[in-house]
Amino acid sequence: MKLESEIVQDNLLQESLIIEPWQQHMRLDMLLSHHFQKSRTYFQNLIEEGFVVVNGKREKKSYKPTPGDEVEVQFVVTRELDISPENIPLDILYEDDELIVVNKAASMVVHPAHGNWSGTFVNALLYHCRNLERSDDTRPGIVHRLDKGTSGVLVAAKTAYTQEKLSGLFAKRRVRKRYLAICLGKPQNQIIAAPLGRHPALRKEIAVLEVGGKEAETTLEVIKSNGILSFVSLAPKTGRTHQLRVHLKHIGHPILGDPVYGRESQNSLFRTRRQLLHAETLEFVHPKSGKAMTFIAPIPDDMNEFIEKI
Repeated sequence: MKLESEIVQDNLLQESLIIEPWQQHMRLDMLLSHHFQKSRTYFQNLIEEGFVVVNGKREKKSYKPTPGDEVEVQFVVTRELDISPENIPLDILYEDDELIVVNKAASMVVHPAHGNWSGTFVNALLYHCRNLERSDDTRPGIVHRLDKGTSGVLVAAKTAYTQEKLSGLFAKRRVRKRYLAICLGKPQNQIIAAPLGRHPALRKEIAVLEVGGKEAETTLEVIKSNGILSFVSLAPKTGRTHQLRVHLKHIGHPILGDPVYGRESQNSLFRTRRQLLHAETLEFVHPKSGKAMTFIAPIPDDMNEFIEKI
């Protein structure tokens, strides 16, 4: 493994590695942990936050580099995860021995990561479910995500078996999801088919890409509109990161309050504190019982205020 180091920012060390043939069967997180003699959790966080790229692209922690790949690592000042149970109230919609379904508040982060080490759904989950099986050290029970500013239905697994099965249902698109949002203007009812990928210049953002993007499809239906704002229903066929937020920006009708993909002037005008996006409905077959289940989270007050005005 060849190594080059340079200081790219104040107190930020960047190192570039060229993978040797004997390293090709190692996971990315394990490879970095072994080479730099730091914990695997530390590098899992760097990978998750985009501080590790392979040939200029972000990869998952389980990715196995091939000989000749260039791995770039930015070492940031961070604390390693010590996920502890925290007594945080949960709005529980359903619970049994295998899974739990909650109505996530818009202010809650799903799992610990850089900048949000505590107060997350995972911390609350570990407190509420004392016998939770932890097959993943950093995201126990997690099978899907909602952005911090997005409220609504969130399901988590209590056992390793159910976590694997639920993750499979999401991966195979056998989970039906319906979101509600307040967006700018009045869009047409349509199917938005626009591939998504990491923004080529802005590391933390997602963008519609003409080349190299992953398939992404969203069905949009206008429920009511006054021409200035619209209350819409969104049904994602795929589950890409930031998909609904980027797709609405792409068609010129961004979600009101979105701090990244929205319009700052309109967010300020309407005094919104978060993107007005709500995961209203989640439908799937229970991994153990085989029963079809539907969960609905009531629309939060901040969205209802705008719906009434529209």
